[in-house]
Amino acid sequence: MAIVLQEPSRTFSEYLLIPGYSSAECSPENVSLRTPLTKFRKGEEPAITMNIPLTSAVMQAVSDDNMAVALAKEGGVAFIFGSQSIENQAKMVRRAKSYKAGFVQSDSNLRPDQTLQDVIRLKEEKGHSTIAVTEDGKPDGVLKGLVTSKDYRVSRIPMDTPVSEFMTPVDKLVYGLDGITLSEANDLIWEHKVNQLPVVDEEMHLKGLVFRKDYDAHKENPLELLDENKRYIVGAGVNTRDYAQRIPALLEAGVDVLTIDSSEGYSEWQARTLKWVRDNYGDSVKIGAGNVVDREGFRFLAENGADFVKVGIGGGSICITREQKGIGRGQASAVLDVAAARDEYFKETGIYVPICSDGGIVHDYHMTLALAMGADFIMLGRYFARFDESPSAKVFVNGTYMKEYWGEGSARARNWQRYDLGGSSNLKFEEGVDSYVPYAGSLHENVNLSLLKVKSTMCNCGVLSIKELQEKGRITLVSATSIVEGGAHDVLLKDATVR
Repeated sequence: MAIVLQEPSRTFSEYLLIPGYSSAECSPENVSLRTPLTKFRKGEEPAITMNIPLTSAVMQAVSDDNMAVALAKEGGVAFIFGSQSIENQAKMVRRAKSYKAGFVQSDSNLRPDQTLQDVIRLKEEKGHSTIAVTEDGKPDGVLKGLVTSKDYRVSRIPMDTPVSEFMTPVDKLVYGLDGITLSEANDLIWEHKVNQLPVVDEEMHLKGLVFRKDYDAHKENPLELLDENKRYIVGAGVNTRDYAQRIPALLEAGVDVLTIDSSEGYSEWQARTLKWVRDNYGDSVKIGAGNVVDREGFRFLAENGADFVKVGIGGGSICITREQKGIGRGQASAVLDVAAARDEYFKETGIYVPICSDGGIVHDYHMTLALAMGADFIMLGRYFARFDESPSAKVFVNGTYMKEYWGEGSARARNWQRYDLGGSSNLKFEEGVDSYVPYAGSLHENVNLSLLKVKSTMCNCGVLSIKELQEKGRITLVSATSIVEGGAHDVLLKDATVR
């Protein structure tokens, strides 16, 4: 007979935080959400520390290079999906790493012999009013000039007029040399009263553009997560099949941190992958592993060299692993169990291995509960899929804008490597669905609102850091009736009233 755990498998919705004493110091602006991403020894600092406890899921519908840049601007890390060719994934990593904060690669480019009609077409297509004119029309070609809206009037210039006749030529432009800092570039912009600054190398090849309007945007992201070269921190997912080819390519592209993307982390396949990384790169390559839901799974991955451990099986909104296979665990129970194992391991070895709560987040307050229960950071799929920056299509469904969102175990993604248990290389049955999620706008606004709620709750608990929340926070189970009591009840909501 199988061992039966007597404690029910619980979700975040079954718990509440109990308020604590809040001093005058407890205000959201004083709360720090800094948290370790990778393991470290007692008394040392982790190789990577995030400024917010959020990472985006290793999914086709969630994490590409655009998401990587957007989330790094906020202080978190995106893990670019691995269910694509090695070459394509490496290109995404390279694009995200080459996106220097405040420096934009020109994606609106023309040759000098093209015409005003091409300018109008490109402006409509890209939505940009600044167009770089290069010798070959490529974003890294030799700069010949710029075209902005002040360089032409459609009513006064024939549509077949060559760009060379009305552009601002390079000898009349203010430009910076490759290697210029963002601060120096902005000084030139303000000193010369221009709206944009081309950056070129010694041979006048265009390297990027700096815009006046981006200066304020850059100041709005004081928590952006950068490496030692002032590039955004970028993550990527790998599998347990082609890791010997994929990992070197991703490292060459500049990836900062990896994670094994698998529905089941307590396996020989993950141990083999981790051993290969340690044998070939030592501790220089940072790689997380998972997913697990108990102490034994955590211990296995920690002892095999994982830099962090992902927790959660079957709790994602598009995951049907529990329905299909009858395995998994309520996310709250899993996090509590694995967090206790992490703390035991730290006491025994002096090595702190961060844990990531992956799945089961429905409401913003679940984030705070996950952190209080011991998670060092959270991985989110549905949450990030709703935003402009996710790679999925924005569609109009029944009068409402939605974003497409599908699981890696769905027939659409066919990410068989994530569910690989050996054997043939194909998806034998689905463990995910294809769906829609309500479109929610920009990542920046939504993430800041969600984290304001987290910080406010922490203040209600009288704490100013995640570590303090885990040490001093108090959590209570709630009954079914108290869940009802916690929402609006015994009233007729105005927006539901028939007018």
